[in-house]
Amino acid sequence: MMFKGDAALYSYEVIRESGENVMYINYLGANYVPSLVGSSDVMARTLDNLKEDPNVSRIVFVQQRNYSHDFSQIKLLLEISNLHEFLTKQENILAVEKLSQLGVSYHDAYALLTRLMGLLKHDPVTAYRELKGALFEQRALFEAGKDNLDYVRLLEKTVGFFDNLILIQKLKPFFDSYHISDREIYGELFRADIMPNFTFTRMVARIPDDVEIVKQYNIAEGHDKSLVTIYRQPNVAKLVYHLSPPEYLLDEDHHMLLNLARNVLVEHRPTSEEFNDPERTRQVFFNVARDLLQDLSNSKGIKLSFADLSKLATILVRHTIGFGIIEVLLQDENLQDIVVNAPVSLSPIFARHNEFDECSTNLIPSQEDADSWAAKFRMTSGRALDEANPILDTNLELQGVGARVAIIQQPLSAGGLAYAIRRHRTKPWTLPLFIKNKMIDGLGAGLLSFMIDGARTLLVAGTRSSGKTSLLGSLLLEIMSNHRIITVEDTLELPVSAMRKLNYDILSMKVRSALAGESTEVAAEEGIRASLRLGDSSLIVGEIRSEEAKALYEAMRVGALANVVAGTIHGGSPYSVFDRVVNDLGVPVTSFKATDLIVVANPIKSPDGLHSWRRVLQIAEVRKHWEKDPLKEGGFVDLMKYDVKEDKLKPSDDLINGDSEIMKEIASNVKGWAGDWDAVWDNVVLRQKIKEETVSFAERMKNPDLLEAEFTVKSNNAFHQISDKVGEEIGLPTSERVFPEWKKWLEKESKKLGL
Repeated sequence: MMFKGDAALYSYEVIRESGENVMYINYLGANYVPSLVGSSDVMARTLDNLKEDPNVSRIVFVQQRNYSHDFSQIKLLLEISNLHEFLTKQENILAVEKLSQLGVSYHDAYALLTRLMGLLKHDPVTAYRELKGALFEQRALFEAGKDNLDYVRLLEKTVGFFDNLILIQKLKPFFDSYHISDREIYGELFRADIMPNFTFTRMVARIPDDVEIVKQYNIAEGHDKSLVTIYRQPNVAKLVYHLSPPEYLLDEDHHMLLNLARNVLVEHRPTSEEFNDPERTRQVFFNVARDLLQDLSNSKGIKLSFADLSKLATILVRHTIGFGIIEVLLQDENLQDIVVNAPVSLSPIFARHNEFDECSTNLIPSQEDADSWAAKFRMTSGRALDEANPILDTNLELQGVGARVAIIQQPLSAGGLAYAIRRHRTKPWTLPLFIKNKMIDGLGAGLLSFMIDGARTLLVAGTRSSGKTSLLGSLLLEIMSNHRIITVEDTLELPVSAMRKLNYDILSMKVRSALAGESTEVAAEEGIRASLRLGDSSLIVGEIRSEEAKALYEAMRVGALANVVAGTIHGGSPYSVFDRVVNDLGVPVTSFKATDLIVVANPIKSPDGLHSWRRVLQIAEVRKHWEKDPLKEGGFVDLMKYDVKEDKLKPSDDLINGDSEIMKEIASNVKGWAGDWDAVWDNVVLRQKIKEETVSFAERMKNPDLLEAEFTVKSNNAFHQISDKVGEEIGLPTSERVFPEWKKWLEKESKKLGL
């Protein structure tokens, strides 16, 4: 909230937001920062306001930064306000008829209690400590023979009222650490969440004293750098992801410039056409923001360096046409998921961290944020989000960062808007990367690479957050770059843009979401059928959810048998995939036999339940002899299965002994391999050795870039070219000949890179 220019200093307004009453108090123009800890006047003024409007659950001091106190702190203030009113009205300890009974102590009691009643609103701890001191003194006098028993009892009764205050109970253990009248003691209880006036997200700025800091690191670089602190609280399962973004650490002059500039820029409403090219639009807005800030700084006599100007312009763009704090969180490559629950202003943002699993954050968004984000996602996606269509699946593309966004609202979400944002890795996942983090081992990677080159049909199955889409993306990089690829997705997640930059011939088709209502988008099944008319291509379906399953199996059976056909599907085993495809999605049993391979990926957990790791648990082939039930009739044959004790995939006897019908079928179409299992196995092992050597070499050279997509594609191309050359020379690309040649290529390539 922003007060108008004519709003009186210290005036307040109570506004209903997300089911809670929020009191905004105007401190714009005050020559000090409003603080319950630092100022007795701020505390007294706040208590007076609460006496007039006690039914509030949050108080916000409005200045260039806003300072928000939640209900846990408001309750402490309400108790003091109620006690003050009780003591001055109902109990009325200053009443003449009550004090007159004290006899000779009348004047002392009146002077003391008058001071304490005034002090109670400004500094209740000091009032209590002085009251206790007076009681101690009067008891000593009574014991010495003074006739002051009624005065002692009055003080005892008044101390009892103070003792019932939760604030006093909580701060008593700290009395010895602070001198009387030292207001810093209130810092043990009153901690404001900070909100710059140009955004509505609250940030808990202070890290509690009783926590263990587990890790600290920076995200982003230069003027946009943010500090992340991961800390553990006693007896709390979730760790805390504490973010300190640059917009919350600005000085007052910079805040003022941003507030003024934002009021100008928010008048412009970006059109859907502008959002069609978000990178260009943001650059245009950045230039406008920089010029505007420069003009404002000149008019206000504030000096800005070039770095300051760039930082402020970046922040301004983020909080006008951008997605605010969500963009800062997405800069962290360690985050997998960002969750905003409904009602949005009543709980923090949660984040799933690669290393620390689910964490709560120190960020609490507002309803204004949630509404603003929803409006932008509606515009960028072209999809509806309203009571008739309460679900929106879309994607967010920022510079160098992509994410999948799922939004729900009423009536599906009783509390209003809620968000689940899945961050995509900045660069595509590769099989060498998965080997490094143990999601798959070298032999499993070599086997999948072999199957891709053999133009098989495969499904990657798993639960949510199992890594199935990332694994499918890594398999796309195993397709030779001289082959055409068509992807079909309702929400764009596959690394199409990155592959295009790597010179792949790849076409992305965006289709209607199975969860969405009617729209102008083409249905997924029509998109798949259309792909068959777009030339000889590998067909990749982002996720199989609904009617598109039938069309996909049509493609498998009649249109794309010479190329890879692959997709992801929810399921925890080969049979659960069969059950979903046949019984839930209505694909005929005979059509399901077009599936050659099912790869199951799922998280595994530690015994304490606090940690999880993604793993490929099973690689199974689907045989074709069964008629009704592949499980009962031996239609699923494991080629590799995860061993939890060794934490790795292990080859089955069927694979080791050469009893794989799919691999034999691949071999039957390759000169020199037909009937020679040893040659086929040698090729799988060759791919294994190359993947493993890539990981090992990258670690020895301390160059993680060798595991990324660009080098992986180079390595795969070199492997195929060397294999072709060796095949022409000796008839077969044997591991004995190809691997040394490939290692020479690797060493030569590393010299080019200066390693």
